[in-house]
Amino acid sequence: MKRLFLCLAWWSAWPLAAQVVTGAQQLDQLLARLSGKRVALMVNQTSVINQTHLADSLLARGVKIAKVFSPEHGFRGKADAGEKVSDAIDAKSGLPIVSLYGSNKKATPAQLADIDVVVFDIQDVGTRFFTYISSLHYLMESCAENKKKLIVLDRPNPNGSYVDGPVMQPQHKSFVGMHPIPVVHGLTIGEIAKMINGEGWLEGKVTCELEVVTMKHWKHSDAYSLPIRPSPNLPTDNGIRWYPSTCFFEGTALSVGRGTQNPFEFIGHPDLKNQPFQFTPVSIDGMAKKPPFENVVCFGLDLRKETAPRKVSLQHLIELYQAFPDKEKFFTNYFEKLAGTDELRKQIQSGMTEEQIRKTWQKDLAAYGSMRKKYLLYP
Repeated sequence: MKRLFLCLAWWSAWPLAAQVVTGAQQLDQLLARLSGKRVALMVNQTSVINQTHLADSLLARGVKIAKVFSPEHGFRGKADAGEKVSDAIDAKSGLPIVSLYGSNKKATPAQLADIDVVVFDIQDVGTRFFTYISSLHYLMESCAENKKKLIVLDRPNPNGSYVDGPVMQPQHKSFVGMHPIPVVHGLTIGEIAKMINGEGWLEGKVTCELEVVTMKHWKHSDAYSLPIRPSPNLPTDNGIRWYPSTCFFEGTALSVGRGTQNPFEFIGHPDLKNQPFQFTPVSIDGMAKKPPFENVVCFGLDLRKETAPRKVSLQHLIELYQAFPDKEKFFTNYFEKLAGTDELRKQIQSGMTEEQIRKTWQKDLAAYGSMRKKYLLYP
C-alpha cells in the first residue's frame, strides 16, 4: 500500500502538458488593440473562443464591428466546396456579411473605407491548396493598398510538423495555389502571413501592416485535434492528416468520398471493381448536395484505419492510376492546379516510383526550408 501511495504521489506531481492558448483566446491583448476602432472580421465557423464565436465575444465587450468578411464555405461554414457564397446579414448577430469567395475575392476600397483594422481568425490545415491562405493573401493585399492594419489571431497547424510535396511553379498559380511553397508548407496562418509580406508576394510588392497574436504552449511537433471541422468535408482528424495526400484525387476521375461521412478517407470509382472496399455517395445537406457519382456504388479504398504518414504519400495515387481501366481519363485539368506543377502527372504516367518522384522534389524543398526558417514563430 505504501508503495502504491508513493507511485500515485509521483504521478500526480508529473507536470501535465500545458493547454494551447490560441491568439483568439488572448482577448485582453485584442481588446486593447481594438478599443475605439472600427473593426472588420474575416472569420468562419472555426473562429471560436471555447464555445463562443469570436464575433459574439467581441460584440459583448463593446467592440464596434462594422462587417464580417467570409471565405470559402461562408461565415457559418455551411457552403459546399466551390459553392458561391453570397453577401447576407447574419441572423444571430445582425452583422452584415461580405463574401470574399465567388466573383469578389478581394475586399474593395469601398468595403474597407469605413474600417480602421481587420481581424483574421480562421483555422487552417497547413496545405497549399486549402483556400483560406489565398483569402488571407488577398486580404493582406487590400489592407496594404488601403492602408488598413491587419491583426492575425494564430491557431495551430494540424499538419505543421513536416514540410513536403512539390513546390508550386509560377505558371500554375491559382486560387488553390498562390505561392511558391510545397503542398505541405509547415507554417501556421500567422507564419505564412509573415512570409507573404517578407517575400514580397503581394501585388506590386506592397507590404501589409501586420500584427500576429501568437499562441502559447504550442510547437510544430505537437499533435493537435481540431475541435471544429475546418470545412464541411474535413470532419475527422484522420481525414485532415490524409488530406495533403488524398486531395490530389480531386484532380482525377475518382471520388474522394464526398457524399459520405468520411471524405478524403474514402477513394473510389464505379469502374474499379477489383478494389476491396465500396461506398455509395449520397446528397448530404451541409456537406455535399450533389456529390460526384451520387447514388452510384464506387469501389476503392477505406483509409479510416490506416495511419497517415508524415509525408505527402503518392502510394494510393500511383496504385489507383495503375488499376484504372481508362488511363487517358484518369487525370483532369484540375490536377496541375493542385500539384502546382505539370511534372507530377507526367512522372506517374511514365511509371516512375514514389521514391523516384520524391527525389525530384528535394532541391526545391531544401531551398524552401531555408526560407521558412526566417518566419517561424514557434519551435
